[in-house]
Amino acid sequence: MENQPTIDRALYKKIKAMDRSTMDNFVKNVYQQGYNDTLAQSIDYDKLKADLACIKGIGESRLQEIMSVIDKHIENTSDKGG
Repeated sequence: MENQPTIDRALYKKIKAMDRSTMDNFVKNVYQQGYNDTLAQSIDYDKLKADLACIKGIGESRLQEIMSVIDKHIENTSDKGG
C-alpha cells in the first residue's frame, strides 16, 4: 500500500479522547469513505466487453472466452468479500 494515509499524533490523541458514540460515527465515516472509493474504482462490464471486441483479431468466440475468464475472476473476488 504505497499511498496509505498515516495518522499523526494530533489525530491519534483526538481519536483516543472520543466517547463511544463519537467513535461509532467516526468509524462509520471511515468505512463509508472506503466504500465510496471502491465504487469510484469499479469497471463498467459492458464497456469493457465493447472495448475488447474492438481489438483486431478478437472474434465473437474469443471474446466469449475472455469474458468467461473475467467472470470467473469476478465471482472469486466477490466470494472473498473484495
